[in-house]
Amino acid sequence: MSVHHRAMVLLVAALLIGVTGLTVRSSYVLGMLIFIALYAIAGLGLSLVMGFAGQVSLGQAAFFAIGAYVSGVLTASHGWNGWAALPLAVAAGGVTAFLVGLPIFRLTGLLLAMATLGFGIIVYYVLVNWSDVTGGPSGLTGIPPLAFGAFRLDTDARVLWLAWGFLLLLLGLAGNVVDSRIGRALRAVHGSEDAAEAAGIDTARLKLAVFTLAGASTALAGALYAHYLTFINPSPFGFAFSVELVVMVVLGGTASLWGSVLGAATVVLLVEGLRSLLPLVSVSHGAAEYEIVLFGLALMAFMIFLPGGLAGLARKPA
Repeated sequence: MSVHHRAMVLLVAALLIGVTGLTVRSSYVLGMLIFIALYAIAGLGLSLVMGFAGQVSLGQAAFFAIGAYVSGVLTASHGWNGWAALPLAVAAGGVTAFLVGLPIFRLTGLLLAMATLGFGIIVYYVLVNWSDVTGGPSGLTGIPPLAFGAFRLDTDARVLWLAWGFLLLLLGLAGNVVDSRIGRALRAVHGSEDAAEAAGIDTARLKLAVFTLAGASTALAGALYAHYLTFINPSPFGFAFSVELVVMVVLGGTASLWGSVLGAATVVLLVEGLRSLLPLVSVSHGAAEYEIVLFGLALMAFMIFLPGGLAGLARKPA
């Protein structure tokens, strides 16, 4: 996609979101659109890791949680301004990803995936047990919404514009990266690390850089999530959420940046559909009990029948 074409697509998307915020009054619909944007921001970083660098991370929920808790604790417990806490939350996610990536990117394949999974489990149990700071299982309350002076971003429409504004900005920046020398190097790493190294590409450094960027962008999504809900607890940040993010990227298309948006929208709609369907079939468990099964089946089906994801449909010849 050319720079001009990308700019036009982003502009049209921005206009649509702007109109949606002004015309749609349903909190349910606006809330879904907000979560699509937040999950797409997190999925965007993961798509760079998986689709372009060819690595698999099963611990991205940890970076989402780090962003949410850093910004939440600083604002709710220490009185920080939200806009001052937000970049620190992003930096915390990026620095943590860098420090974690230094040892684990010596691994490859299944061992790398298991290492990231272990990291995610560690962060989850830290959040549960460090109750003096995180509030433990009961959660952290009193997180203020972001604001510009007296103008508080405390309505669904305003948060919609904020979340999608960040998403569209990151899509533009990521598109420029993918179309640059760095993007070509990432594709070379994905194709063959040995061949990329023979061509003079520092594959270890490149993979670590992408993982760091993914940690930072996922932490941004987590921080925005915290200020939107004004309450957080550890339960949404477990292994199941990491699986959701992987499913989003695969469903949307690992080799497409806009695939993260398509995947996030698909997963949000699937989850909402499941929650609406279960009461009608008189099952005794909540939707959360079945979400992981649904995601597993969807992942298997797409890997078999549509490995390019939803974004790949647009590239198929008629």
